[in-house]
Amino acid sequence: MSLLLKLEQIVARYAELQAQLSAGNLDSQKFVAASKEYADLGPLVESVNAWRKAEQELKDAEAMASDPDMRAIAEEEAAEIKKQLPDLERNVKRMLLPKDAADEKNAILEIRAGTGGDEAALFAADLFRMYQRYAAEHGWKFEVMELSDTGIGGYKEAIATVTGRNVFAHLKFESGVHRVQRVPATEASGRIHTSAATVAVLPEAEDVDIKIDEKDLRIDVFRASGPGGQSVNTTDSAVRITHIPTGVVVSQQDEKSQHKNRAKAMKILRARLYDAERQRLDAQRAANRKGQVGSGDRSERIRTYNFPQSRVTDHRINLTLYKLDEVMEGRALDEIIDALIADDEAGRLAELAA
Repeated sequence: MSLLLKLEQIVARYAELQAQLSAGNLDSQKFVAASKEYADLGPLVESVNAWRKAEQELKDAEAMASDPDMRAIAEEEAAEIKKQLPDLERNVKRMLLPKDAADEKNAILEIRAGTGGDEAALFAADLFRMYQRYAAEHGWKFEVMELSDTGIGGYKEAIATVTGRNVFAHLKFESGVHRVQRVPATEASGRIHTSAATVAVLPEAEDVDIKIDEKDLRIDVFRASGPGGQSVNTTDSAVRITHIPTGVVVSQQDEKSQHKNRAKAMKILRARLYDAERQRLDAQRAANRKGQVGSGDRSERIRTYNFPQSRVTDHRINLTLYKLDEVMEGRALDEIIDALIADDEAGRLAELAA
């Protein structure tokens, strides 16, 4: 279907809904549904009308230019309208893009040390703090759910819930392998080491998003232990939940209460199952597309943090910033995230036009 035909259908549907609502003969359920659809279509129809109006004004100005007395004014007016048209068209296309249903959700952030031993664990802790500061910059709530400390300030694994407005929309492109290049504090010769950590951002699932049958769960309880295996709890409060159909395993031992650990573990399990289902559907939709940003492929290195050069490079969009300290403080991370969002949008707009 051509873009113009699609827009004509949308404008016609908007007019139809307006007539139905004005007539006042819909039952309450249909009235609510029609009102919501009418409200959702309103901004798009306004944008379409603004684009159409500008195109008509351009035609009028070009027609007026045939009059020698009006030519200078008409050409100036036409030139001004021509500058506006691309933005008006782009705005309409942007509003036609399908929305990611998970964009407005909260997120579960999981960071794990990768290759590189103690240095990888220290970098994982640095990344965790970076996102904690970024959340604070946006006024989001950042709740630590699990920390697996190495004992020297590094994290083998760290999990947090990030709660706020459009959290997943901002963080969803952070999933992947993050690589660091720096001289470890323990390196006497000053040699630069390369290590990595893996970041996974999952939309927080609600009961309505994913149904989990109790008979599909195996729940084990055990005594919580701290770094090095020492006991930190004298009761069997730690919980391990296995989702038998998928083999997904979640453990929680941060809380002293078995009930609280179980609730946290279920929240993480639900998010992981929801994310797996999203990825399955995304893979189906993207089967014929290559190089899609945010496809969820976490096997690829997505970003490098080079400390000697104070450089951060996102390899998916070839963006390099020489402000590593500001990125790690969370202040400049939006420059990368906004560019990733814009790149994703541009790719989807190109598909819409194809």
